[in-house]
Amino acid sequence: MTLSQASAGCQLRIRQLAGPECKRLREMGFCEEMQICKLSNGRNMICSACGTRLAVNRKLGDQVLVEMC
Repeated sequence: MTLSQASAGCQLRIRQLAGPECKRLREMGFCEEMQICKLSNGRNMICSACGTRLAVNRKLGDQVLVEMC
């Protein structure tokens, strides 16, 4: 499933960053196998990883493939 499809409050593992906009996520340290928590849904989703919160818009969230931990 994509990050956009996951429910808020879920612990997730990034399986694949698939898209040109994902380059910036990689530069910020998001990568495959990283565990994240999706804190909120909406126009912009809030995710927590390694003690840092990040807002991700739906277009970018559709390019991040995740699985439940």
